[in-house]
Amino acid sequence: MLNNTTLKVQGMKVLAESLGLVDAERFIALVKREPFDYTEWQRELYKDVPLKTFLQNADDLRKQRETT
Repeated sequence: MLNNTTLKVQGMKVLAESLGLVDAERFIALVKREPFDYTEWQRELYKDVPLKTFLQNADDLRKQRETT
């Protein structure tokens, strides 16, 4: 498990690489501004992803992190 500082730095890096710095900042502002239920948001985010695919993606990510 990552410490809080490392998690924030890596999270921001992933967002910036994926969305670009401006949209990453916008995303964070949107999440902070609105009432936010992470559990409900996550359910909606992945509702159309089959469990087998989700688990395979998670396993692939774990293997990737083990090699870096």
